[in-house]
Parts: sequence; structure tokens; C-alpha cells
Amino acid sequence: MPKFEIMCDSACDLPDYLIEKYDINIIPYYISFDQEHYLRERIDITLDEFYDRLYTNFPKTSLPSVQDYINKFTPYAKEGKNLLCITLTSMFSGSYQSAVNAREIILESYPDFNITVLDSRLCTALQGLLVVEIGRMRKDDLSLEEVLDKAEKLIPTGRIMYTIGTLEYLQKSGRIGKVSAIAGNLLNLKPLIVVRDGELYPYGSIRGRKKALKKIISMTKEHFKKTGEDIADYNFCIARGDSTEEAEKIKEKVKDLGVKSNLPFFQVGSTIGTSCGPDPVGITFIKNYKYV
Repeated sequence: MPKFEIMCDSACDLPDYLIEKYDINIIPYYISFDQEHYLRERIDITLDEFYDRLYTNFPKTSLPSVQDYINKFTPYAKEGKNLLCITLTSMFSGSYQSAVNAREIILESYPDFNITVLDSRLCTALQGLLVVEIGRMRKDDLSLEEVLDKAEKLIPTGRIMYTIGTLEYLQKSGRIGKVSAIAGNLLNLKPLIVVRDGELYPYGSIRGRKKALKKIISMTKEHFKKTGEDIADYNFCIARGDSTEEAEKIKEKVKDLGVKSNLPFFQVGSTIGTSCGPDPVGITFIKNYKYV
């Protein structure tokens, strides 16, 4: 029996086969296209269905409630299992606080329940890569204390270098102004963004999609040149929205950088897809736990 169970909110955007491989219990976010009916991500609506509707409708997302977490935590508490719950960065969402509040309520009835709630301080595929590393550590028989220590060291090593197809969704989500979005789209400007430490940092913008995709590769090279880190010590994935062909091309280019890990595709879910639209593509990486 595992030393501890792993739970994560659906913002981690893990593909199904990795969820099964590392036995991750997922708690879903909610998606609504009419602000009345809320669908559980990846249960009531698939990611492909989400993207099909995203082209013509702007959705809202809602985080797992305290009661959702209580319902998920209770069986583990009753069975006396140890549980590690990993959430989307608290800078983006209240999922972490929902889980913390649920933990406090559960402990009133089950005071011996060993539950840890970890704010990943990461998002989308980067959060997913952290969860994979935690799953690998559990498979390698590290204790929960050892896992938490290494997780804290891993989190600052994570990055996403990404671009998006249009500024329309950033404007609709309130992240940029309408005038900026219109001007950017008229000039065919594609924003370049770095995700680190739980926040989005603008890197700049470039005219044209092809140039933007090429630039995120050079941004990745620049990162490792600047830090002096060995790229072979990192695990990578390609985060994508609805664009499989572009992601495949990026994958081949990333291989040429000297990456030793597999390069799985993580399909970006609703928490980021709602703001970025259907065409985000990102190079995502975090250090292999054995090298921290």
C-alpha cells in the first residue's frame, strides 16, 4: 500500500495515462458557457468539447468548493490513509484555500487524519509536471516528508515559455484592455509569456505565429544558457490547446536542444484555456527530483 495518496485539482492538466500511471485522484474545476449550468471539467465535458465551444462562446470557470474537497477527503480520513493534495497556485485561484478550509473541517471529525495541502505555486502543465515528479518519488519509496522537502526545491525550477494565437481571450478575461487587444490583433502581434513562481511574466511580443513559435524555443535555450543548468537534468512536456500539428513541430525542435526526458503532450484545460483561447503552445519544464 502506498505511504500516501495523491490528489490534485484538474488545473494540473495531466493526460489520462499519467493520471492512471501515478494513481492520481483528480478533483475537477467547473466550466459554464451560460453562467447557469456548470459542468465538471473532464467528467461532464471533455477538453476537446471545451475547445470546440471556446471558438464561439466565452466560458467562466469555477473552483472546487470546500464541500467538494470535504467529499473527496472524507473516504481517505475514514480509511486512515495519508493524503497529499496539490492545488493550482493560490495566486490564480482559491482552490488552495478551499482545500485548506476543508482540511480544517475534516480534522474536527478525524483528528488523526494525516493530510497535507500543498500550494503548487504553479499552473497548468507545470503543475502537472510537479505532480508527476511527486508520483515518481512515491514509486521510488520516498517518505512524505522527503517528498515535501524535494517538492519545495523543485517548484522554483519550473518554467513555461509560451505564446497564444489571439489577444481576444485575454481581453475578455480582463487581463488586458480592449484597445490593446484590438491594436495587437491588427498588427498580428503574438505575446510571449514566461510562467514562473506562480505568476505570468510578459517577455515581449513578436509579429506572426511562426516567429512566436520559433521564439519560445530560443527563450528556452536562453534560460539554460543564463542559469548554467544542464538541460538533461530537467523533465519536459509540451503544453498545447487545440493545435496538435504545431505542438508536434515544437516537440521535434525541443528534442534538438538536448532534452533527455520524454516529451508528452499536456492539453491545456479550462483554467488557462479560458484566458488564453484555443491556441496556446508552451514549452514546459521542471527539474528531475533526483537532481535537487
